[in-house]
Amino acid sequence: MTEQEPIRVLIVEDDRVTRDGLRLLVDGTPGYSCVSAFGSLEQVLAGRTGEQPNVVLLDIKLPGVPGSQGVASLRERWPGAAILMLTAFDDEDKIFESLCNGATGYLLKRTPPARLLDAVREARDGGAPMSPEIARKVVELFRRTAPPVALEEALTPQETRLLRLLAEGCSYQTAGGELGVSINTVRNYIRNVYEKLQVHTKSAAVSKAMRAGLL
Repeated sequence: MTEQEPIRVLIVEDDRVTRDGLRLLVDGTPGYSCVSAFGSLEQVLAGRTGEQPNVVLLDIKLPGVPGSQGVASLRERWPGAAILMLTAFDDEDKIFESLCNGATGYLLKRTPPARLLDAVREARDGGAPMSPEIARKVVELFRRTAPPVALEEALTPQETRLLRLLAEGCSYQTAGGELGVSINTVRNYIRNVYEKLQVHTKSAAVSKAMRAGLL
């Protein structure tokens, strides 16, 4: 990408005032361009978005599918795009869920405009920008999950690989393609993983596998 090419940004935000403000900020700043703005993930996945974005600004709290769960779908659609979560809260569960699903960074909505634009550029260039409050939460999360845990039943190599793919943000379908198995087989693997790890969600499975040194 040459320096003259603007950073292409896609905005997903349900609040119209905030969405319009972000669009004006991006389009009104040299070196940045808003390719599209939507109010929900469903609208993004069903609509035409124009040029492929370099960066997606994704509200974590959306009507319908929340942003924290929709990260994987966006990564599947645009594998090369960085996804920055925007939130008014610093909820730990949503932070962890978003990052496990493949989010690049995490910013509070009160982030000053200049810093937000810097974060967009940083994400486009391969960085992982986070608001200081969020960064502290992430450090605390990993400190708490750092002590290793023993698993009562070992995961098979295929189950471990699947969990790693899901932690990287792959959907069940994409993970199945990587493993060379059907989506039904993937679902069977997941059920086995949940049973062996004694968990009920993907984020809990990833967390426990990390603490056991599997990921």
